[in-house]
Amino acid sequence: MKAFCLGGAGRICREAILDLVEFSKFQRITVADANEEEGRKVVAWLDDPRVDFAKVEVRDHAPTVGLMRGYDVVMDGTTIALNGLSTACIAEAGCHGINLNGFGEEDASHPVFLERGKTCVPGFGMTPGATQMMAMRAANQLDSVETVRVSHGAYRPIAFSASITETTTYEYDPKLPGRVVYEDGKFVQVPPFARPRDIELPPPYGTSPEYIIPHAETKTLARNLARKGVRLIEVRGTWPQKNMQLIRALYDWGFMRNDKIQVNGREFGIMEAIAAHLMQSPEGRETELYGYALHVEVVGKRDGEAYRHTLWHTHPASDGSRPGWEKLRAYTRNVGIPLSIGAQMLAGGLVKKPGVITPEEAFDPEAVIGELRRRQILVHEKIERL
Repeated sequence: MKAFCLGGAGRICREAILDLVEFSKFQRITVADANEEEGRKVVAWLDDPRVDFAKVEVRDHAPTVGLMRGYDVVMDGTTIALNGLSTACIAEAGCHGINLNGFGEEDASHPVFLERGKTCVPGFGMTPGATQMMAMRAANQLDSVETVRVSHGAYRPIAFSASITETTTYEYDPKLPGRVVYEDGKFVQVPPFARPRDIELPPPYGTSPEYIIPHAETKTLARNLARKGVRLIEVRGTWPQKNMQLIRALYDWGFMRNDKIQVNGREFGIMEAIAAHLMQSPEGRETELYGYALHVEVVGKRDGEAYRHTLWHTHPASDGSRPGWEKLRAYTRNVGIPLSIGAQMLAGGLVKKPGVITPEEAFDPEAVIGELRRRQILVHEKIERL
């Protein structure tokens, strides 16, 4: 089997590729990126005879399709802005595909995946991705589901990469139509910083307010839990406290609108300038606490009794006590490893449904959670009768 790892020079995707090297049966693993210098550094870092490099620019559709042909799966680590283009390439090349974001740009390629008999699973990292698996694990134990509340804490610098900066700007765009909650059969749009709720995350993260964010889980869980009568789905998130302070100030002062400004005769969006500054500053590229924390609460009924399932996850500490998980890698490995697990399941023939499908349709939650456990990422569950 062969895996084509698009955006493979990125901090997150290279961790997914490392997982392929350590756990998969692929005979060829290609690090594919527009940045040849960084891509070849990843090849040297991995130091495995199965790993090679391909220079690729997904905006050049035909050459990208040509490079992808013959691979079993494309593991797509590109940014939100490129996901529509990259998915179109994957579909035409006749490969399975999986990516991290899942904001809907992939849907246009659904007919091509169907025609080719291939599968694309958008949005499979920690969140979205592992969060859906945790929610479905709980829902599968219930006869009916009343509410699902998905929360996460992503403890990483605000601008350690261009894609992370883009994600931050996207999620708090005041005009974004996709920031919704699901209530009684309808998707209700809400503004940034809506519906604050204190979420208790495991140590060392603690309790902090979290707000509604525009994530795929709201729509994918609504689709897959409709048969269980789900009435409310909310997805929240937070970043380190300083990050949230900055985003709140930028929002309150109108910067998140990304208005066009002129400086010395040059026009650009104000958020482009702020993002460029953050990517070049220690404040933007460093943080005090690194890692990831998921929290999923599902309330429903079984045998006529009401229950609350609370699930959370833990991983090796970022303090250097566990080699390979130091500082930022405690965040990037959490995101990259589920992407690798999904790619392996796709290439291994474990997903039977073609087209662009949700993680819930594609994967068995118990199988994914078991694979995470093999990588020292542990899902915990508490069940309470209400």
